[in-house]
Order: sequence, then structure tokens, then C-alpha cells
Amino acid sequence: MARAARAIGEPLRHRRLDPPSDPNGIDFFTDWNDGVNDVVAVLRAEAGRNAHDKDLSDLIGELSTRSNEFRVRWAAHNVKLHRTGTKRVRHPIVGEVTVDMEVFELPADPGQTLVIYAPEPASPSDDALALLASWTTNPQRIATDEARNTH
Repeated sequence: MARAARAIGEPLRHRRLDPPSDPNGIDFFTDWNDGVNDVVAVLRAEAGRNAHDKDLSDLIGELSTRSNEFRVRWAAHNVKLHRTGTKRVRHPIVGEVTVDMEVFELPADPGQTLVIYAPEPASPSDDALALLASWTTNPQRIATDEARNTH
């Protein structure tokens, strides 16, 4: 669990759990309040499962001293095994994107999970993500890959 605490902790240390002062930041997360509640509840579940993990305890202590929002949510004692759900974000170009989320346990790697995010097929979110994905397509790489596959 120590590795997981470090992996989770570093981004959380740099990510505010208080409402961002930049109005565009809070607009990106359409369910900001629910999202933060989920993060803290999942963290509490992990803390219960790994009560003697020093890195995790240190992370919780640091977040408690740096964020009033975290302290309030932590004090609520909510625990959540976040396995399925819906996530919504507001992208500055394509607008609101909604994806379903599902978490899968990896039996070969105890304690590890795989999180899958997928839009509803043929939905506006599916179209928006396809548009964004097309912007990352490199025509040169596609031509090279096609040339390799024909020989």
C-alpha cells in the first residue's frame, strides 16, 4: 500500500481539494463537490484497510493541515468502495463529456485495480471524445504503420 499512497499522494499533494480560485478550474469538473467527496471517502476506505501504512497516514495528515475542505469531509467518516459511476467534465472546446466508470480488481496483482472510462456509444460524449482523439492522430505515423503492414 505504501507505493499506492505515494502514487496517489503526489498528485493529491499538488491538487487542491478546496474549490479552485480560478473559476475555469471549478467549471471543468461539473460534479466537483461529489468528486471530492468520493476521493475522500475512497481514501478513508483505504486508510481503514491499511491502518498501519505510514505513507498513507502522512498523506492524510498533510491533506488535513492544508485543506479545510478535506478536514470537513474526513471528519464526516464517509467510506466508499467506488466501483462504478458516472463522471462529467466540461471541456473548453467540446463541452460537457459524460463517461461511465467501472473499477476492476486485478487478481494477479492484489491491491491493484484497473479503471475503465467509456462514453455511451453514439452519444454526444462519444462524438466529442472521438473528435479530441482525432486531434492526436499523427498522419505520418499512420502512413508509416500502413507501409509496414503491407510488406
